[in-house]
Formats: sequence, C-alpha cells, structure tokens
Amino acid sequence: MKRIKVSFLAVLLLLTALWLGADTLLPDPFTYFSFRAVFMQYSGVLCIGLMSVAMLLALRPQWLEPHLDGLDKMYRLHKWQGIAVLVVAIIHWWWAKGTKWMVGWGWLEKPLRKPGAGEALGTIEGWLRSQRGFAESVGEWAFYAAVVLIVLALIKRFPYHWFVKTHKWIAVAYLALAYHSAVLIKIDYWSQPVGGLLAVLLLIGSAAALLSLTGRIGVSRKAQGTIVALTDYPALRVLETAVVLEDGWRGHTAGQFAFVTSDRSEGAHPYTIASAWNPTDRRLTFITKALGDHTSRLRERLKIGMPVTVEGPYGCFDFEDAQSHQIWVGAGIGITPFIARLKQRAATPDAKTIDLFHPTAEFDQTAIDRLTADAQAAGVRLHLLVDSKDGRLNGERIRATVPAWQSASFWFCGPPGFGQALRDDFLAHGLPPERFHQELFQMR
Repeated sequence: MKRIKVSFLAVLLLLTALWLGADTLLPDPFTYFSFRAVFMQYSGVLCIGLMSVAMLLALRPQWLEPHLDGLDKMYRLHKWQGIAVLVVAIIHWWWAKGTKWMVGWGWLEKPLRKPGAGEALGTIEGWLRSQRGFAESVGEWAFYAAVVLIVLALIKRFPYHWFVKTHKWIAVAYLALAYHSAVLIKIDYWSQPVGGLLAVLLLIGSAAALLSLTGRIGVSRKAQGTIVALTDYPALRVLETAVVLEDGWRGHTAGQFAFVTSDRSEGAHPYTIASAWNPTDRRLTFITKALGDHTSRLRERLKIGMPVTVEGPYGCFDFEDAQSHQIWVGAGIGITPFIARLKQRAATPDAKTIDLFHPTAEFDQTAIDRLTADAQAAGVRLHLLVDSKDGRLNGERIRATVPAWQSASFWFCGPPGFGQALRDDFLAHGLPPERFHQELFQMR
C-alpha cells in the first residue's frame, strides 16, 4: 500500500509543481474572474493528468508491476485516481458552468474583454482559439458521461459483466477530454515543462484508450485452453476447474492470478491460480467461490471440453522475501494462492519454516483432507480453525500459536477488513510494515 500511496501523491505533486512553474493561483490583480481563469487551468491539468495515468494503468502493464507491488495494487491506484478525477472534474465543471449561471442570474458581472483581444494570432494559436466553443461543448458532454461511468464503476452492486461493458466507454470520454484539454490549455504552457509532461501523458492516454476500444489489452499474454476437469464442493459453494493450456502461456509463480474468459458476453474475470506450473502437463487449476451472479452460475455453465481464454499471469504475491520463517493466513477462499504455493514447495522444497492458518466459516471434509495432504507434502504446519467450533482467528491467537512470530513475515489473502485488522494488530506489536504482505484482490 505504501508504494501506491506514494505514487498517487507523486503524480499530484508533480503536476502541481510543474503547473506552478508556469502559472500561479494568486493572479494580480486578484479577482473572482482572474482566480477562476487560473484555477480552471490548474484543475484541468490535474484532471487530464490523473486520467491519463489511470488509462495507462488500465492496460495492465507488466513492467509496472514490480514497482507498484502487483496488478492488484495497481488497480487500487487506478481506483483512487478515478475518484480523484471525479472530485476535481466536478469542481472544474462548477467553476465553468456555475460562473455562467451566476452571471445569468445577475450575481456576478462578467468583466469586459481586454483591448487587443482580437489582434492577429499565429496559425496554431488562431486555430486553437477557433476550436474553443466546440471543445467546451465536447468537454461538457464528455464530463457528464465520465461521471456516470465512474460512479457506476464504484457501485459494487452494479453487475460485474455490465461494469466491464460500460467501463470501457470511459476510453471514448477520455479521447473527447483529451481534445478538450489540448484546445483549452493555455498556449504558453506548451513551451513549459508542464506542457511537455501533458503532451506525453495525452499521447500515452490516447494510445491506451485506442488499445482498450479495439480489445488489445493483454493480447500478448493470452493463451487458449480447454477445461479438462470440474470438481464441485457444495458445502463450500466452491468449484475447482482444471484447464490445459495450449502454447503461449509463459508459466507463472505460485500466488499469481489470471483473467479467464469462458463466455465472451460475460467478459474476463480474475481468478487466483491454485496450482504450480508444470510445463509437461500445461495444467492450471482455478478455485472459485459462488460470491456473485457470475460465480454462482459457473456450475451450470462450465462443461468439460469447453474452450477458455486465459490472460496473465499477474501479481506479485509471490512469497519471495529474506525471512526464514513465514506465517500464512488464507481466510476462506483466500486459501487459493497458498494451495498453489504448497504444491510448488512440495515439488521444490526450501528451508523456510511455514505456519499456515486457514480460518473458515464453512467445512467440507474432502477439501480439508486435500489441504492437509498438501501441507504435509510441503512440510508446512497447518492450523485449521472452523468459526463455529474454534472461534475467530485474531493476532493474539497467532502469537500464542507461533511464539517466534517477531522474526517471521506475514502473507495474507482473504477479506480486506480482516487483513487490515491483522496488519494493524501486528504493527502495533512491533512488526515492521514491510513484512506484512496482503493481496488486494478487488478489481474494481
């Protein structure tokens, strides 16, 4: 989380610092309209800058993952930037439209145009000036569309398949806003560092928007596969799906995830990979829990022999650190990445001491027997807690079970609130923050 917080603030501060190098929020003379003019420029630069970076992140660039601690964190940063764009854009819109309304209502008096405003302009500046009215209209309607689409993306009850279909149209709104920004940004900015940065961001964002609209995101990381086995665990509301991939899959590390498409109308869904990679059988296993409309229908929809498309792998939840002792907490369906690591560790043992805690509200003896066998094969100490029988897991119980926890690193996957509570608890007891690893498996 620290990396994406720093990255979010860095983008804001960089845009602000470069803009302040070209303009000021304290114009002379300082009036309502003089401040409005510079604030509209500043808020516009922030909006299009943040939105451009968000468009880049939407491409799922692999080269950024190590720097931002995985695609799950990158998507969290993407969400923060979307919220920031929404807030700043609404303020920007109000200063534009609200001022015009207040002039119409007689609350404000619009200043007279300065002498020389109609003097001869250069070719480029003249063309930009001629586009201002159209650019303002385009920007206004693109703003309305973007607000609706961003709000829908933030509403968790909005079905995922509709989210996927509607969210891509933000790319169209972005292209319209890029045109709006290029026309209405002060011509003087383009010769300043802020103009150079904006030019780069607009090019990157526009390219990202076109790739999104043409369905090219992740195309180089896609592989075709076939479902070869389905195992249902009704008591857990869990379905295990085995897929054999054709050429194109580059392998993965335990703990990573992939986007799987079994129905084009539904789109791709992210699932953690629950198997180690073996190039001889080219098999991936996914474990999905019925938590929503799509996952609840998988039992009926998926069939052996059905073709699927798998894109990935993504994520940096890879269990790689310098600690000789690791504590794993896989809560509920969050056990999935740990199953993959157990299988990988059984195939290639290492000297680390591992304590695996698996708290769950639901129980299935067959699934537990398989997990126990995997843990024994990997040389991992398994601590199973069924809520109704053993009560809830907390930091105190972990410390009582693992007295040497101070020297360990923590790897958590499960409900975000539970993970945050454990993190806060252990950091309060002296655990260094960099030793608590949590996957933020929320893609919206």
